[in-house]
Amino acid sequence: MDAKLSRWLWLFKWLLLIPHLIAASVLTIVAVICKILAWFAILFTGKYPKSLFDMVVGVLRWQWRVNFYGYGALGTDKYPPFSMEAGNYPADFTAAYPASLNRVTTFFRLILVIPHAIVLYVLMIVANVFLIVAALALLITGKYPPGIFKTIMGVNRWMSRVNGYIYLLTDKYPPFSME
Repeated sequence: MDAKLSRWLWLFKWLLLIPHLIAASVLTIVAVICKILAWFAILFTGKYPKSLFDMVVGVLRWQWRVNFYGYGALGTDKYPPFSMEAGNYPADFTAAYPASLNRVTTFFRLILVIPHAIVLYVLMIVANVFLIVAALALLITGKYPPGIFKTIMGVNRWMSRVNGYIYLLTDKYPPFSME
C-alpha cells in the first residue's frame, strides 16, 4: 500500500478505470481462449505452450494492477500502466513457467477448484464490505486502516493463487490461506 493515499481520488477511480476495464475485458476473453487451448495442449503433451503461458500471465498481471489501483484494494494512487509486462508498479503478478503439468489434475481442474470457489465467494463479500469501510476511513481520516488492508490483500492473494490454478499455470493446489 502506498504510504500516502488521496482522500478523494477513490471516488473517481471508476471513471479513470474505464479504458482499462474495456481492454481487460477483451484480454480476459483472449486469456480464456488461451486457457482452453493450453488445456488441450497439456492433456496431449503434458506441457503448457510458452506463448500461451506468457499471454495468460500478462493478462492476470494487468488485471491485478487494475484491481490494486481500483476497487479490489485501493492500494495505490499510481495509475496502472497499459501493459502486460512486469515492471515498476506497486503491485505485480508473477508465475514460474512449469517444466511439465499433470494431465489428470488438468483434466479435472474445474472440479478441484469448487471448494475454493465456495469459500472465496463468501470472503469476497467480506472483502468488499471491508473495502467500503476502508474507503470511508480514507475519506474521513485520510488513513487506510492497516488491518483492513491486510485482510483485503489476504483475500486477493488467495484469489490470485486460485486464478493461477484455474488458468493452469501450476499444478500446486492452492492452500486455503490468506497468507
